[in-house]
Amino acid sequence: MQRKAYVTGIAALLAALLAGCTSGSGGDGPTDNANPGDAGTATVAAQPGKYRTLPEPCGVIDHDTLDSLLPGIKQLADPEQRDRAYQGDATLTYNTDRKVGCHWKVESADATDRLAVDFERVVSYDNAVSDDDQAQKLFEEKETAADLPEPTSATPATPASSAGTATPTPTPTPTPTATASDDASPSTTETSPDATPTDLQPRVLSDLGDEAYLDDQLGSSGSTAGPRTVTVVFRTSNVVVTIEYEEQPTATGTVPDSKEMQDRARDLASQLDDALGS
Repeated sequence: MQRKAYVTGIAALLAALLAGCTSGSGGDGPTDNANPGDAGTATVAAQPGKYRTLPEPCGVIDHDTLDSLLPGIKQLADPEQRDRAYQGDATLTYNTDRKVGCHWKVESADATDRLAVDFERVVSYDNAVSDDDQAQKLFEEKETAADLPEPTSATPATPASSAGTATPTPTPTPTPTATASDDASPSTTETSPDATPTDLQPRVLSDLGDEAYLDDQLGSSGSTAGPRTVTVVFRTSNVVVTIEYEEQPTATGTVPDSKEMQDRARDLASQLDDALGS
């Protein structure tokens, strides 16, 4: 009888241990499936950009637009030379799926005009950053490098100086001197005929692509010597387009017209934006 009770006790113990193992394996189920659960809650990869290809840069601009930007083309008497001028020169690049460009240089009786157009298709290799966001970052870097000035009025300093001399605090003695300086102030403003009007200053453009800006520089280091260069940069989805339009007059002392060059560059930018199909 004692031997039978002993055997029965061992059997009960084994059954209890087996039940414990079974319940333990069931409790570990969610832990074993933790990886699949985590995969389901992982961050979804950012969306790719709208554009997968780029246009052919030397053929995307029509002849009428080139005639406007580069007047010297129509002055070329040789048909073959004129055709070569229209064709432009492709920018050297090692990956035409990512970056392409074309540039032109044409001399006329009045000036030498240069035009460069570049397309860059931005691709993000970070799953958490979309192509559009990466392109936006590139655009912002270009805009920062351009160092666009804050918009200013045509005569920002004159009212401030006159208001300063009109205060009753100073003694009456220096009043004539202050008046003389005020008289000189407008003359210095008037002696800068090349000052850019407010609406033509380098600025952000709100009617082009997803974001855009325009820069306008005259000569080197801001002097009136040298060419005027108008730059328009805009982003449409994951493509950043850069236009550089430069004119160097033949006659010394001649200043290229800012409005005319900006209008031409902006018209071209609108055409290229349309060509992208935005």
